[in-house]
Amino acid sequence: MTKHPALVGIVPRKNLWPKIKEEKWYHIPVETAPKNATFVKYLAFYFPKAFGERNQYKVIYYAPVLDIEIKKRIELFPEESENQRANKDYFQFRLGSIKELPKPIPSKNWRRIVHIPTSLEKLLNAEEINDLWDTSPLEEKMYKELKRRQIETERQYYVRVGGRFYCLDFGIFCRKGSIDLECDGERYHNLPDALARDRERNNELTSFGWRVLRFSGKEINQTIKNCFRKIERTIGNLGGLAKLGELQRGIY
Repeated sequence: MTKHPALVGIVPRKNLWPKIKEEKWYHIPVETAPKNATFVKYLAFYFPKAFGERNQYKVIYYAPVLDIEIKKRIELFPEESENQRANKDYFQFRLGSIKELPKPIPSKNWRRIVHIPTSLEKLLNAEEINDLWDTSPLEEKMYKELKRRQIETERQYYVRVGGRFYCLDFGIFCRKGSIDLECDGERYHNLPDALARDRERNNELTSFGWRVLRFSGKEINQTIKNCFRKIERTIGNLGGLAKLGELQRGIY
């Protein structure tokens, strides 16, 4: 089935939404844009806490992308000439008609979200935020199996440790600790530089109390049951599953 690439962008300030609706464009800094930014066909919008209890932490609207240009921020916001990013490059997405999705896509928990590479098909069918990510086939296979086994997880979860942000493939939250679950593509993770970065990252996360479980593409594709024996054993050793929202409220 042909996918129609899409992107979910955050609307960081409430006063930007009327501008997006009226002028039908959206912007993303080139230096932090996701890899699929230049060829997306649809754009959807995630509303953070500023949008109030009814709309916060949800994706509600989407629009077709008609054109993409690179412009300086000062061209997009001439009234903000003193902004320190005024001369930085931004993607400007020209949009068609902005429509409501068939049903809102909520985030079950408060979490850091920047941009979500996805597809129109996922936008129209997702039950929650974690269903949206369109990443590697390995991650997709792992996510489907996590859902089948009713192991609640957060995909592409940002955690700050030691003054740095790390993006986890999957964060699994337990009563006595948390698990970073990683799916390693064979080619990238066998490169010497990548191995060194992974080792440093694993050590940093472990030193702050995370359990790190990494599985290769071969393990996921050929022996996924064995992967889950280790995942479920680790969950048991950490006191069983917990909900991220309850951990954030200090219930456990």
